[in-house]
This record gives sequence, C-alpha cells and structure tokens, in this order.
Amino acid sequence: MNKFVLKLYITGNTINSQRAIANLLRICQEELDDHYTVEIIDVLEQPQKAEVEKILVTPTLIKELPPPLQRIIGDMSNTQKVLLGLDLLHQD
Repeated sequence: MNKFVLKLYITGNTINSQRAIANLLRICQEELDDHYTVEIIDVLEQPQKAEVEKILVTPTLIKELPPPLQRIIGDMSNTQKVLLGLDLLHQD
C-alpha cells in the first residue's frame, strides 16, 4: 500500500477543528494502518502555509500523496466522502 501524506488545515482549538482531527485520525487508523502521516496546521499560527496552499475554508484536508492531489473540506464526519477523496472508495 502507498504511504499517504495528509495535511489538515484547521483554525484554532474549536469544536469543528477538534472534530475534524478526531474523525480524520479515526479513519486513518481504521483504513490505512500505519501507511500514513498527518500534519495538522493551524492557520492562526501558520498563516503563510495556508496562503501558499490557498486555503480559504477550514477544516480542509489535502492529500498530497499518493497522486492525484485531493482536497476535502469539512469536519471529516462523512466517512464515505473522506474515503472517496482519499481514493479508497470508488463511486458506483
């Protein structure tokens, strides 16, 4: 299995940010075993990274690897949507 490189952009320690982190980590543990790295970037602390990636809304997840690059917006509570964005689930 390919190694997944994920970046989750959040805004501060809000309920929405906490939910996105918890949901993403749960999905990764359930679906990717140890084949992933997650970097959590708070746009309040690192606005330059958000600007470079053109992050307009948080939470936003960027899947850098494996290609293609994907963006998923929201609190990651829709597991099906996240799995589709990670190319782990195919639409019928």
